[in-house]
Amino acid sequence: MVQNWICNILFLFLSPVKVLDASTLSFGTRVRWFAICFVAGIVCSVLGTALLWLPKGIKLFAVFYTLGNIAALASTCFLMGPLKQLKAMFEPKRLIATVVMLLFLVLTLCAVFWWNKKGLAVLFCILQFLAMTWYSLSYIPFARDAVIKCFSSCLG
Repeated sequence: MVQNWICNILFLFLSPVKVLDASTLSFGTRVRWFAICFVAGIVCSVLGTALLWLPKGIKLFAVFYTLGNIAALASTCFLMGPLKQLKAMFEPKRLIATVVMLLFLVLTLCAVFWWNKKGLAVLFCILQFLAMTWYSLSYIPFARDAVIKCFSSCLG
């Protein structure tokens, strides 16, 4: 019952935007898989943070945090469709944010597995968070401008 209610609300908000282009999945299936991937991403990120305090926790943290971000990013593919998502990711206004975000996802894993630099892995996780936030803000009209204006006024 609650699931149908959530689907109906999302349908009301998302259907006018034509988010369902070029897909064979039903709207209910898309919403379900979006929710599953998004929740899995949150769980992975929280689990990674909890595992940070174990002896070899930095590797687990980096892996789970990165997997969480990938799952959250993949969740939107279910709403928009994978091709439309990729096209949106590489639009000129998001190109740099997308490349930087993907770069930090890879660098985090490189730092922890190949370079064995724990401090660098933590730094890349922080930068991964900032890059993902900046990328996400690109989908909200005028959000980036508001953030820039806010930081500009705070810094002088």
